[in-house]
Amino acid sequence: MNSYVPILVLALLAVGFAVFSVVLGTLTGPKRWNRAKLQAYESGIEPTPQPPGGGRFPVKYYLTAMLFILFDIEIVFLYPWAVTFQKLGAFGLVEMVTFVVTVLIAYAYVWRRGGLEWD
Repeated sequence: MNSYVPILVLALLAVGFAVFSVVLGTLTGPKRWNRAKLQAYESGIEPTPQPPGGGRFPVKYYLTAMLFILFDIEIVFLYPWAVTFQKLGAFGLVEMVTFVVTVLIAYAYVWRRGGLEWD
């Protein structure tokens, strides 16, 4: 149980800081609201009318976001491996080669299916 104490202390500090920030912002923030401050920010451009239901977005936006997350997670796994490369030895090398080959197979699949094309 003693090994979890630093994690609990850090979690309590994070929650305490978040609550403190929200309360302090509420207490010290401006109280004078006017019509211009309550309007949505539109960069000075008149908003275009939206169809009912908010309209539809092409699926390629979501696919691009998912591909970004996939390759971002790959980097998250590669960095600690690179830092401790010498300590892991041959086993670590084989495991990382297996991981990279798996990700490259997914990359080739997406490339062949046209997931990287932006028309």
